[in-house]
Amino acid sequence: MIYKKILLKSRVYLKRKVLSISNPKISTKYLKDNNFNVFLKTILGSITVILTFFFIPLLIDFNKERVLFSKEFQNESKKNFNNKLERKNIEENEETLEKDLFADIIQLNELPSDTVRLNASTIDQLFKETKYSLDDVRKKKLVKPVSLTLLPNEMKMIESTKKRKELFIQIILPLIIKENNYIKLDRKRLFSILNKSNNTKKEKRWLKKKFKQYGVANQDVSTLKIRMDEIPTSMAIAQAAKETGWGTSRFAQEGNALFGQWTWTGEGIKPAGADDDKTHKVMKFKVLQASIRAYQRNLNTHSSYREFRSARAELRDEGKPLDSLLLSKYLDKYAETGKEYVKILQKIIEQNKLTDFDDAKLLPSSLELESLI
Repeated sequence: MIYKKILLKSRVYLKRKVLSISNPKISTKYLKDNNFNVFLKTILGSITVILTFFFIPLLIDFNKERVLFSKEFQNESKKNFNNKLERKNIEENEETLEKDLFADIIQLNELPSDTVRLNASTIDQLFKETKYSLDDVRKKKLVKPVSLTLLPNEMKMIESTKKRKELFIQIILPLIIKENNYIKLDRKRLFSILNKSNNTKKEKRWLKKKFKQYGVANQDVSTLKIRMDEIPTSMAIAQAAKETGWGTSRFAQEGNALFGQWTWTGEGIKPAGADDDKTHKVMKFKVLQASIRAYQRNLNTHSSYREFRSARAELRDEGKPLDSLLLSKYLDKYAETGKEYVKILQKIIEQNKLTDFDDAKLLPSSLELESLI
């Protein structure tokens, strides 16, 4: 009803306005008329009411969107800030984390060694004198505790492939079992501590140290149990053989690098023919044992081998032995060749019957044996 009145008065006003343009007297008359002033106020008030009802919903919707956008922007900004902060923390703690993971390896690698590099014939003679042969190991499952620190320079000169392979396995087999034994002892102690209701200060310090060594930042015991476990001996031998060409590679000879691990910050050997934009180097070690420990720590902590550790944990839960042919399937991220790399590892394990060494045990060392090395 109000719209009709406004429309009617608007028409009257327009007619009078037309007359006022053609007749100045009429214009003056209506300008002085109080009724016209009332009419003008009515028109302006009505327009204000209409505009108010029309624009208020738009303003409300706009305000809602502005508030939502503001919250979304704040959340996104907060998310970006947290991501930047996390990246900054990772970068700041990267060096510390690496030191925690490899502190014992660095210490082992820095141990002074007064041993000399023995040649292949001397090592072969040593093995004969100690009655250490792979045939006996396959039968009796016992390994002589011969701990050599360096590979012989003559590995490439051994013409017989069979003899070269046997010598390489004889050298690294005791070292691999030795490192697995350290993990076994740690694992046994871990379960002993977890079975107690109260732990001593010494046990708590030991746990804290192991959390650091295995990169368990949140001190989650379940994660530590999964990470603190052995690497199948046959799988370790196969990977060392593949990465070093059975001990003949430059990395193995110059840096005791048995597993071709890369480094961007530590001491290493620059690969020959590498592109200029490639900044990685192959990690080098002063002793073979340090290389083996670093390899085991790598598989037990790096995110690329999470599936490997999960599969190993499943075998443990089912009470089954660690199957290297099964577990090697989860090492496709170890090399750029992926699945092809896995096939090669499995072929090395099968052709050389390396699984014979998985249940081999290391004999206790003796002073007489150690004096020969």
